[in-house]
Amino acid sequence: MVPRVNSPFTRFAKRVSLVTGKPVTFILAMLVIITWAATGPLFRYSDTWQLVINTGTTIVTFLMVFLIQNTQNRDTEALQIKLDELIRVQSQASNALLDLEELDDRELERIRKLYLELARQERDRTGPI
Repeated sequence: MVPRVNSPFTRFAKRVSLVTGKPVTFILAMLVIITWAATGPLFRYSDTWQLVINTGTTIVTFLMVFLIQNTQNRDTEALQIKLDELIRVQSQASNALLDLEELDDRELERIRKLYLELARQERDRTGPI
């Protein structure tokens, strides 16, 4: 069993990812926007009034990009390892496929075409699904 030791950043990124993906967080964000829009007349739609929302959304977006990318990278890596294990334990599978993500785009396209051709041949043999 692999020990579960996560860095503080990983724990933070996972938590933020979970919280920001909830409907209540979206509703809260919408309420912030509605409140900001509603205060427009009060502040006479001033430059400062506009700057508040622009700055706030820019900062949140900038930080979220890194948190989302961290979460996506981790999830993709975990999924890749799981797929590698499934390929490895299948006696008829080609272990040469275990490191496809390391190949360049031309090589990936060549292999993809091979599998498309195999799928076409199987459909021709068995008929449509």
